[in-house]
Amino acid sequence: MGRTLQNTMINLGLQNACDEAIYQLGLDIEELEEMEEDAGLGNGGLGRLAACFLDSMATLGLAAYGYGIRYEYGIFNQKIKDGWQVEEADDWLRHGNPWEKARPEYMLPVHFYGRVENTKTGPRWVDTQVVLAMPYDTPVPGYMNNTVNTMRLWSARAPNDFNLRDFNVGDYIQAVLDRNLAENISRVLYPNDNFFEGKELRLKQEYFVVAASLQDIIRRFKASKFGCRDSVRTGFDSFPEKVAIQLNDTHPALGIPELMRIFLDIEKLPWDKAWEITKKTFAYTNHTVLPEALERWPVDLVEKLLPRHLQIIYEINQRHLDKISALYPGDVDRLRRMSLIEEDGIKRINMAHLCIVGSHAVNGVAKIHSEIVKNQVFKDFSDIEPAKFQNKTNGITPRRWLLLCNPGLAELIAEKIGEDYVKDLSQLTKLNKFVNDDIFIRDVSKVKEENKLKFIQYLEKEYKMRLNPSSMFDVQVKRIHEYKRQLLNCLHIITMYNRIKANPTKEFVPRTVIIGGKAAPGYHMAKLIIKLITSVGDIVNNDPMVGSKLKVIYLENYRVSLAEKVIPATDLSEQISTAGTEASGTGNMKFMLNGALTIGTMDGANVEMAEEAGEENLFIFGMRVDDVAEMDKKGYNAQEYYHRLPELKQVIDQIQSGFFSPSKPELFKDLVDMLFYHDRFKVFADYEAYVKCQERVSALYKKPKEWTKVVIKNIAASGKFSSDRTIKEYAKDIWGVEPSDLKIPPPNEPREAMEDLKPANAKA
Repeated sequence: MGRTLQNTMINLGLQNACDEAIYQLGLDIEELEEMEEDAGLGNGGLGRLAACFLDSMATLGLAAYGYGIRYEYGIFNQKIKDGWQVEEADDWLRHGNPWEKARPEYMLPVHFYGRVENTKTGPRWVDTQVVLAMPYDTPVPGYMNNTVNTMRLWSARAPNDFNLRDFNVGDYIQAVLDRNLAENISRVLYPNDNFFEGKELRLKQEYFVVAASLQDIIRRFKASKFGCRDSVRTGFDSFPEKVAIQLNDTHPALGIPELMRIFLDIEKLPWDKAWEITKKTFAYTNHTVLPEALERWPVDLVEKLLPRHLQIIYEINQRHLDKISALYPGDVDRLRRMSLIEEDGIKRINMAHLCIVGSHAVNGVAKIHSEIVKNQVFKDFSDIEPAKFQNKTNGITPRRWLLLCNPGLAELIAEKIGEDYVKDLSQLTKLNKFVNDDIFIRDVSKVKEENKLKFIQYLEKEYKMRLNPSSMFDVQVKRIHEYKRQLLNCLHIITMYNRIKANPTKEFVPRTVIIGGKAAPGYHMAKLIIKLITSVGDIVNNDPMVGSKLKVIYLENYRVSLAEKVIPATDLSEQISTAGTEASGTGNMKFMLNGALTIGTMDGANVEMAEEAGEENLFIFGMRVDDVAEMDKKGYNAQEYYHRLPELKQVIDQIQSGFFSPSKPELFKDLVDMLFYHDRFKVFADYEAYVKCQERVSALYKKPKEWTKVVIKNIAASGKFSSDRTIKEYAKDIWGVEPSDLKIPPPNEPREAMEDLKPANAKA
């Protein structure tokens, strides 16, 4: 989520008033803003996307709730010590959180463990352990429309009789201390991005948020009259018309069997009716195609924690497989591939399959990704129900990612095309008229220069480094993962270093390379990649022959509030994942909107960015999806590139020989071995094309006016990537709701004043 203060002031139209008021108190609003902790309640792009979506839903006047867990400790704080990542707990609530309001009146029980008892009236889940879910509400204001939605986050509380109920415990003290066990559910966020870790506590978290949220949704559905808390609706026929639930990846997949359990066991609906309603209610967004990221929970664990849900999942699977075998008699292999239960080795539940079967719509998050989802990853399912599969290309909120983080550019744009673009980003195409306007070109490049100077001030304070403001700011900030190929970037840094050393007097376009991002704490290779980058930085930054031509900075503790500083100051955005691995990416869009040019592969949303701006206005290089598939067929041989490309060989030899780790020459052995023998993401295969493409980047950067023209074309083409457009598509194609541009009267304006504005025949 990042910080809330400035975003709230902007959306309420109060920024200038607050600024002035604080100034009159002799204080500085920027200083106040810097004191707020980031709310880091998600991993990488997935959590940030949800935050952008909440902003857009409120701005579009949709009545939407964002449900999640109120983690006591969010994503860890990253410290770089001696070049290595070290994790520290993120105690973001230590000074309290002024934006949240506890709602104890809506506290709900969540059950775990126990057993299933078959009674005359059907199965009952009994002898469970109860944990209470306490909701905390955070307001989500729309932009200048007086709409405020709610983000409701659940916190785990032990009931008062926890551990004291079943027997009169002699050890009263221990029983009270054991309350912590229940409350651990919302203690800490699992910091894995694009990697599945099948831990019991994690499964508890997934069920906890789903069980609490569904009870809350049903309570609100039943009490349909505004302001009435009594149950007035009894039937569920209208449920899918009134409620749409979007599953943000498979983490809330247990919502499907949980809603079924409520309908079957509590509301006593027949199976077919319950299933029809459930399917119409849920829709599933897939966010990754990496096999190691797909959630596959061991059946034994689910049986222990949620015995009734396992029965329901088995029944869903049985009926699903009966349908398939009727369509494809005798095709046992297809049944095995499509089953919700994987039988090889440990029996596991494939959560993605559960989501597909239990939803009426499934979408990927960029055109290319949705095609891969439909034609490769879930082909068996799309063969049967092609209409279920859709694309919804991700987007970002222009409020935070332009108005808030880059007011200079936002104002410059408003001077040219008015202010309406903030709510309709497609209007940015009007900037194409000014591509050859010398004054506009000058102003755009001046804004970038000012943003760079401001960021340099920050960096010099934080890292005690002198930086060259006329150098190109070449930035790659995102989670550290092999598929995102920070390593490829690093090989290019070393190549540039070697070129400077070999030819110190030759003209060189100066660069400041900035890399930032967190590695999952257990991901050895990602942590080694960080160590390599910092080690290369130590050599490069302290070599007098290099001077101000090349600097390498590792940005510590990359988070939303740091993104808001670095993105507006960036010249070159690095989006260099292996084609077919990045579902969409959203950082790419933020850089484009803020006047950076993109060097990237044809992957994720890069493909659509090139479509919108023209491929000639991005620096596209490397293998396409088909090339990667072709190489997988014939086999990838890293050695071949190493022996064929002298510059690559030199770089690898330096890493291998300990040039960057003189005190520990063997330090990067695992990393080099990976590159040679088991690099799934084919770094060497794209090295030559990448380095050549980087030469084109430098050549254009030497012509500032030409560079800025391309920047303007990119900004003008970034309108598609507003999350407002994304949410409008979800609303129309999946949820079946209409956005409303009705501006609710503010609470301090008398209603009569609004009545006078209505046409005579308007409905009250």
